[in-house]
Amino acid sequence: MNGDTLYSIGELARRTGLTVKTIRFYSDRGIVAPTDRSPAGYRRYTVDAVARLDLVRTLRELGLDLPTIRKVVDRDLSLPAVAAAHAEALAVQIRVLSMRRAVLTAVAERGSTPEETELMHRLAQLSRDERRRLVGEFLDAVFDGLDAAPAFAGVMRSMTPELPDNPDAEQVRAWVELAEMSQDPDFRALVRRMIEDLAAEQARSGTAVPRRDIAAAVRDEAGPALAAGLDPASAQADPVVAAFTAHYAQLIGRPDDDDLRRLLAARLENVNDPRRERYFQLLAVVNGWPAPASLAPVLDWSVQALRVRTA
Repeated sequence: MNGDTLYSIGELARRTGLTVKTIRFYSDRGIVAPTDRSPAGYRRYTVDAVARLDLVRTLRELGLDLPTIRKVVDRDLSLPAVAAAHAEALAVQIRVLSMRRAVLTAVAERGSTPEETELMHRLAQLSRDERRRLVGEFLDAVFDGLDAAPAFAGVMRSMTPELPDNPDAEQVRAWVELAEMSQDPDFRALVRRMIEDLAAEQARSGTAVPRRDIAAAVRDEAGPALAAGLDPASAQADPVVAAFTAHYAQLIGRPDDDDLRRLLAARLENVNDPRRERYFQLLAVVNGWPAPASLAPVLDWSVQALRVRTA
């Protein structure tokens, strides 16, 4: 093309593939201004208008608004800076759309009622900061006064759900259920009791180093007996029970007697609450962790063994 050649709107339309109406629209807004007018008053454009229109069309297809486009083509704004800002905006939109897709998939699979769908959508649409505040408020309530201890800071971290930016439907379902659980006063009271019991055991141990949780000790001792099919009421189970009650007696600084065994049975029943296990199952789904092994069978066996021996 000759740089001195002037083109009518019709000729510009043929060269760019845009309609005359579209070019006139951009021209009226000063984005692609005419260089001159013919004696009859028709607009005339130089070859530069072709390049500007090509850029305008590209930027419009990328979703930029007209005021921003005008600043870019007039070089009032840096194109890389504009592109970076819009890339971030698109990333946010993609995250929102991914979340909506996950909610809709969950609703379709779950057969949710309108009320459940509304709650699921509302909870899933919380921003990352809002989700953290919701979870943080729950954890602050159940760890109140204990979170400063190093051992409990680690426990708090192990109980913190982090929904990814692009969750799948299963993670959305798990997050919504976790959020509902965290607002349940009865569940909060249950978790608080477990944390207080753990804190008391750690305090009685007389050391700042975290001691093995009694549920873990019982699992290690009673698990093999359960797997072997040992009757918890049988004499063969006596050494197993003696092993984990001795651990508990040492942990809390009390003699291994019937009172201690009743206390331990109550402690294990508290830990064995199905809501606790459900929380950690959901937590693993949300965080993408391996599914935790169920403690329920071994705790059931251990509680039965303790109750038989303290009847």
